[in-house]
Amino acid sequence: MAAGGANALDRGAAPDGVTFLPQLPHHLKYRVFLEPLAVCQMAPDARIPAWPPGGGFFSVVRARDETSIVCPENDSADRVRLEDRMPAGSEIERGWVALKLEGPFPFSMTGVLASFIEPLAVAQIPIFAISTFATDYVLIKRERLEQAVGALGAAGHKNLGDQAP
Repeated sequence: MAAGGANALDRGAAPDGVTFLPQLPHHLKYRVFLEPLAVCQMAPDARIPAWPPGGGFFSVVRARDETSIVCPENDSADRVRLEDRMPAGSEIERGWVALKLEGPFPFSMTGVLASFIEPLAVAQIPIFAISTFATDYVLIKRERLEQAVGALGAAGHKNLGDQAP
């Protein structure tokens, strides 16, 4: 025990010397993108589809264990079902919307995403995060949107409004 009866965890430092932030540093601005999104998982060697929608949200991440795609749930232009576009064996989870943090954020800025998702974690709202060169997107399930906006507001983050698809 350290002097004064406080141990390392009480002072915000882990036993291995890592210091935890007692309060996250950023109050951020964000917009809600109401476009219904799907998160899809394909095999790691799956061919990346050649059908990215024009103008809609689209993200592809290829890793050793999987290829993940985030895309609009529906393509209203040609009315082809998402399930018909994905390779056999793909998993599709629908019902997501994106919260876009208003960047840009320099790479040297720390704690941006942590500041935003911490209130969501406290409210037990699952997220799917995507980072780009200039900003971050946090996807949440549409049915949790009102709860998420409330938790983020209580933490000092400001909703700049909804953006329709």
